Amino acid sequence: MKAPRIDSLQYANFSEEIFRQMRAGGVDAVHVTIAYHENFREMVLNLEQWNRWFEAHPDLIFKGTSAADVRRAQDTNRTAIFFGFQNPSPIEDDIGLVEICHQLGIRFMQLTYNNQSLLATGCYEAEDTGLTRMGRQVVREMNRVGLVVDMSHSGERSTLEAIDQSSRPIAITHANPHWWHAALRNKSDTVFRALTGSGGMLGFSVYPHHLQDGSACTLESFCSMIEEAAGRYGAAHLGIGTDLCQDQPDSVVEWMRVGRWSKVIDYGEGSASNAGFPPMPDWFKDNRDFGRIRNGLLQTSLTQAEVEGIMGGNWLRFFEEGFEPL
Repeated sequence: MKAPRIDSLQYANFSEEIFRQMRAGGVDAVHVTIAYHENFREMVLNLEQWNRWFEAHPDLIFKGTSAADVRRAQDTNRTAIFFGFQNPSPIEDDIGLVEICHQLGIRFMQLTYNNQSLLATGCYEAEDTGLTRMGRQVVREMNRVGLVVDMSHSGERSTLEAIDQSSRPIAITHANPHWWHAALRNKSDTVFRALTGSGGMLGFSVYPHHLQDGSACTLESFCSMIEEAAGRYGAAHLGIGTDLCQDQPDSVVEWMRVGRWSKVIDYGEGSASNAGFPPMPDWFKDNRDFGRIRNGLLQTSLTQAEVEGIMGGNWLRFFEEGFEPL
């Protein structure tokens, strides 16, 4: 069977049009965000919306919960949708909800989104105090039930402590190297060496704020960065996590960055330029452009097998190892 195409993070304004674009782009599986700052009940409402989409478009998408669902998606020419949280707010202050969320189909959870949470410190905080007491307990519980620890928006110390605390490989589903582009959200060489050295996975993002030269970033620059990362960390630990926010109104950025915790607009870096969604690079507008990334990677020194792994094969292996209870 051919290698799968997997995107480890999208937060699009989903619609039938986007689901059809997934199929046109040959995208076999997508990890979608179903919570930023929602509490448990609000997250359940988002699950209800996805159930309606699954019911309305069974020829295009279905709920994925296991690695086998990626192969089922390929066999049936559909896209498997995997659920994740970008913040631990849906588990509130109740560790028992970790297992409940896994039973509901959640497969990824970030320990924090930019700010300090009950579990860890976000990358926008001035001081990173690492995992909290609850955070260490929750990581152990996530390991037990098969809920992947995601540190995409976390601070350096918290991320390194999560890698060390976790008995299973963790993920950074959507970020790029700080040595390529010094965005606050991008990760250091130290983090990536610890992540990949422990068997974890990195998903490269095409969100313009994470890219060298922003919206003007070229495909060649992006693919050269991945090529260098493969040389540093090994191609087997690399994948794609676009952070595609297609068709979202700019007002959604306020919910993503601010939620309900602030009365004023606070984007963490004090930059008005981050207030709305930036234009996507011209080589990646939607799911139909995944083939462009593959073709760009094939122009580098990476082998075809390495490219197919980055486009989805590596994530599939990670799903096989990370989604089932211990």
